[in-house]
Formats: sequence, C-alpha cells, structure tokens
Amino acid sequence: MSLTEIVRVAARGEGVTADGRHAAFAAPGDLLADDGALTSGPHHATPPCRHFPECGGCQLQHLDDAAWSGFITDRIAAALAAHDLTTMIRAPILSPPRTRRRATLHAEPSGRIGFTAEKSHQIVDLAECHVLAPELFALIAPLRRLLQRLKVKRRVDLHLTLADQGVDLLVNGVAPDGLAAAEAITAFAQANNVARICFDRGDGPETRWEPDGVTITLGGVAVPLPPGAFLQATREGEAALVEAVREAIGTPETTADLFAGLGTFALSLPGKVYAAEGARDAILTLKAAAALAGRRIFTEHRDLFRRPLTPKELDRFGAIVLDPPRAGAREQAVALAQSTAPAIAYVSCNPSSFARDAKTLCDGGYRLDWIQPVGQFRWSTHVELAACFRKDNPPR
Repeated sequence: MSLTEIVRVAARGEGVTADGRHAAFAAPGDLLADDGALTSGPHHATPPCRHFPECGGCQLQHLDDAAWSGFITDRIAAALAAHDLTTMIRAPILSPPRTRRRATLHAEPSGRIGFTAEKSHQIVDLAECHVLAPELFALIAPLRRLLQRLKVKRRVDLHLTLADQGVDLLVNGVAPDGLAAAEAITAFAQANNVARICFDRGDGPETRWEPDGVTITLGGVAVPLPPGAFLQATREGEAALVEAVREAIGTPETTADLFAGLGTFALSLPGKVYAAEGARDAILTLKAAAALAGRRIFTEHRDLFRRPLTPKELDRFGAIVLDPPRAGAREQAVALAQSTAPAIAYVSCNPSSFARDAKTLCDGGYRLDWIQPVGQFRWSTHVELAACFRKDNPPR
C-alpha cells in the first residue's frame, strides 16, 4: 500500500496531496494511504475540544499553530495569484485560545445553546469552548435557565460582547413581556454581573438592563457601545491590526478612515482624521466620543458603496485607512486608484475581495509593499489581514 503526503490545507479545511487527493481533518505532513487511512505527521494536533469536529465554530483544531499559519498565508497568496499579484506576506499573528470577546450563539426552547454544526442548522449544545473568552462562556449555563424562565418558544440568536463593564447581551428574535419576565431578567443580570441586556423582536433593540453606560475602549477612549455593534473579535487581533495600520501610514498630518465603524483605527491614528461610516449609530457614537476626548476627528455619515470619496476628495489626505466589510470596497478602490494619496492601509476579512481591490489599486499605480495576516478566529478558516500600499511621486 502506497502512502502520499498531505502538502497543504484547502480553503474549507481538508488536507490535499500533491496529486490533488483530498482528506478530511488532515494536516500537512500527514500520510494518506490508498484506502483513505491517515497517519499523523508532525503538524497534526490533538483537538482540545470534545465538540470538534461537529461544532461549526472551529474547522482546524487538528492543525498545530505552524500549520494554521501556513493555511492563512496560503489563502492570501492564492487570492493574490488569481489576480497575478505577489508581495511579502509576513508571519501571521495568531490570537490565543479563549480570547474571543464577540460571538453569536444560537438557542432553542429545548435548552440547547451554542454554535451550529458544520454545514447544518443543528445547534451543538456547548459543554466547553476553547475559543470564547471565559466571561462569555460562563454565561451559557445561566442563559439556559433564563430562557426557560422566560418561556421562550422559538429559536433565538444571542449576541455576546465583552465590553469594559462586563458582558453585553443582545437577544434577537424575542422580547418577553410582563412583571415575571422583568424580574427574571434583573435577577439574571445581577447574579452574573451582566453589563447590559437588550431584546429585539425585529423592530430594534430594547434595553432591559444597563445600570451604567456600556463602553468599549478604543485608542484609549471609552466609546459608547451600541447593542450588537461590530467589534474586532479579540483584543490581540485588534492590537495587531492597529499596529499594522499605523506602520503602513506613518505619521501624516491628515488621514481618512473609511468604513470607520466605532473608531477602532480613527482613535489610534496621529494628526487630524476624517472618519466616514455608513452605519448611523456607529458614526454618531464615534463623533460624541471623540469630542469628549478632545480628539481631532471629523466625522461624516456616508454610504461609501453608493457615494465613495472622489479622487479629488482623497487627494487632500496624506494617508487612507480602509476597512470594508467582506464584500470589499470595489467602488472606493476605483476612486483610490485615481488619487494621489501616498499611502493606503487596507484592512480586510476576505482575501478574495481584497485581492480584487488590490489589483485595481496596483493597476492605478500603487505598489503592494507587504501584508500582515491576523488569525483572530482561532482554528477557523476565516482570514484577516492588513496591507500596505504606496504610490511614489504620484502623477496628476
């Protein structure tokens, strides 16, 4: 019987041999026999969680950190190669286990709470979790009891965020009424030191508990946190991305932060900052927080998909920071390619849309200097990165 070595991990997490054979839960260096049997190699790790591989929260617990880093790098390199691009890809910065401070879990009337199973809507009832921050995981058992007391009759989504004051909880899909429900919610919050509880049955979040205003500290500023707002998944990942962005842009007098959100980057940048964001709650929150902190940040509520900054507007800035959602920033990239901005820091959570936009920028005269991968979603196929683009002596 012949043995063939696994040489890489494909996008969905399966191992692949040099001749194209695929094997589930195989790591680089494993040996695949003709009958499909695997012999573990040096990069095959023992999955730490009893729920792997059923739980869809992780796909790569069978890889050690070296193999996971290689997977991340390969994903980015392959996306670039599809557009005939290459650059220096730095070693990925990986968030440790049990550091996820933001997660969406699912709950059903039976009491099950957890992530959904891989390629399924079935909920995996979490008895342990090696990715969630301990403060988030500690709420799962009390949440089971709360939802039973509230007599929730339908499946709901639980958005958990670790804020400055503790765990912020948003329950989507139900809004319990009545005195008994109010007492149960208050008792749960007090017993578990919850910072805030909101319910949303479809017409917007309704706060049921918030003794103190909930904030998240960004760039040294305590920013009010809207219910369900976007936040980088780990503190370590956020710090790595902020450091990469600051390195990419240097110390310009003025910077544009596009898709600014709550100000993850804007509040950490030097000089004057123009921040644009399409989510009204987020940009108003950033505006208020920056004003209270005395930061030189000028905000605009602007849909950058429908109304991207024009080349003339972009030319006013010494650097551009770009952090779009998974779809990327196709329209904004076209305008950027025609601008004279000397430096661009592009933060992405999707190597494919990033590579497409990078091609647009490079065709417009930019040079892709380096990429810093970041692994925030431990043992996941999800890849994030920060990239540095330069345009020397841009023509007009």
